[in-house]
Amino acid sequence: MWCVAQTQPLRERFAKEELERVGFDVYLPKIRFRHAGRWRITALFPNYVFIQINDSWWSARWCRGIIRLLGPDSCPPYQLSPDVVAEIRAKEKNGFVVLKPKPPKIVKGQQVRIIGGRFDGQLALFEGQNRHERIRVLMELLGGYTLVELGQHDKVEALDIALH
Repeated sequence: MWCVAQTQPLRERFAKEELERVGFDVYLPKIRFRHAGRWRITALFPNYVFIQINDSWWSARWCRGIIRLLGPDSCPPYQLSPDVVAEIRAKEKNGFVVLKPKPPKIVKGQQVRIIGGRFDGQLALFEGQNRHERIRVLMELLGGYTLVELGQHDKVEALDIALH
């Protein structure tokens, strides 16, 4: 069974080494990113590691660098589906988890296509978002532009041309 352990802050690698020394199979997914012109490496889930436990979870709980195993106190830890770990491992390339890139930021006045809802497929001009994260667009209706607030599940995709 796989479970999750919370580590001491910034001590994921130390905890991983200690758990492996005791005989546990440990998975510490890492990501690599550029920041200020330099490559940085960090844990995908800071302060957490995945541990495969077969019999004695108690010895994992008391390894150096471990704060706790996720689950009720003094009880076996919550079991994590092996599919979760396999899915994360499947996203690895050269030892690092590759995350989907963020979609490009849409700027006010940029032409967008609406995805979903009653305006699905329609073109509009991006106006912004309200405080409830609803997208606001300007749509050409009856010869003029009208401000329309899209439904909570509607999305927009940016088109290449920004109108000013």
